[in-house]
Amino acid sequence: MIDLANLEKKFTARYNTRPRIFRAPGRVNLIGEHTDYNDGFVLPAALDFATYAACALREDRRVRVATLTLDREFEFSLDDPPDADFPAWTKYVQGIALILERSGYPLKGADILIDSNVPIGSGLSSSAALEVSIGSAFAGLNGHKVVGMELAKIGQSAEHEFAGVRSGIMDQFAAVFGKAGHALFLDCRSLEYEAVPVGEAKFIICNTKVKHDLAESEYNKRRSQCEEAAAFFGRPSLRDVSPADLDTRSADLPTLLLKRARHVVTENERVVAAVKALRSGDLSAFGNLMNGSHNSLRDDFEVSCRELDIMVEIARRQPGVLGARMTGGGFGGCTINLVEAAHHKDFVDRIFSEYPAETGIEPEIYRCEIADGAEEIV
Repeated sequence: MIDLANLEKKFTARYNTRPRIFRAPGRVNLIGEHTDYNDGFVLPAALDFATYAACALREDRRVRVATLTLDREFEFSLDDPPDADFPAWTKYVQGIALILERSGYPLKGADILIDSNVPIGSGLSSSAALEVSIGSAFAGLNGHKVVGMELAKIGQSAEHEFAGVRSGIMDQFAAVFGKAGHALFLDCRSLEYEAVPVGEAKFIICNTKVKHDLAESEYNKRRSQCEEAAAFFGRPSLRDVSPADLDTRSADLPTLLLKRARHVVTENERVVAAVKALRSGDLSAFGNLMNGSHNSLRDDFEVSCRELDIMVEIARRQPGVLGARMTGGGFGGCTINLVEAAHHKDFVDRIFSEYPAETGIEPEIYRCEIADGAEEIV
């Protein structure tokens, strides 16, 4: 957990004033991968890992921002244009500010100190947690009411324009709307959602501790392939393609595009079925759907990697494991595992033993506590 008293103390020592503190969580996606930018269905949950922005308003247009996580600091003006030479992490901060002002919310400068325990590069949306916490901070300091889906969309825009990742809305949505003890069943087209209690389901996250460099470029490539496949069917997105469409026209669709489309179409079906299983308490069925999701991501969408597959294979052979899959964009990061509570300790011990034996890499393991979304810490 983040020591908020320490964060406040360090902010005061650095900037000689007391801060307000805004928080936004990371997220784990239980099922529904690469469906969000295809107008499909997802089932994420906010985590108790979070990014905290301690901040205070300035009377000028300067932004002084530092991060305890990376031990870095930077300063810029709200009047500065985007600069490719800015450090990567500061682009999110500047990007959020520029998009807020473009959206009609004038800002003054700010002093900001960031701390986070969302693992970077793990597929648990450290970027969305940063975007939403900074967006909440800038809006709150300047007296603007920017909440809900508007805040999520501003974060998504920053991801598109300043990180160059054409992500869907899921990550920022989960950071904003998270609800403790609940997964969020989101229709990424209508943006209607429902909080679904997870009940007795207990999840453990395993971090492979690898992130392959091709992740971002391949993410954008997959999105373009999905758009090309949707155009082949004459549909706005793959959300509008049915299993019957795939069956009747699969022979005419290039093999690569068929595989991409098949993943999205079947993954949407898995999400809907998973929500029904969760509501009825059928955790065995939920776990089987998780397994099917990983297999599809590995074979059809081709965004898994050796380390993810090994982690999933190890998990699936452990007692009490009902389902295991990669979570996040892929090419490294984490797996999400549905494990019966009585087997948690043995599961953790065996992952710590067997994964390094097969990969030479020490993993990190997190018990998945589902938390609330963005808020100001009072």
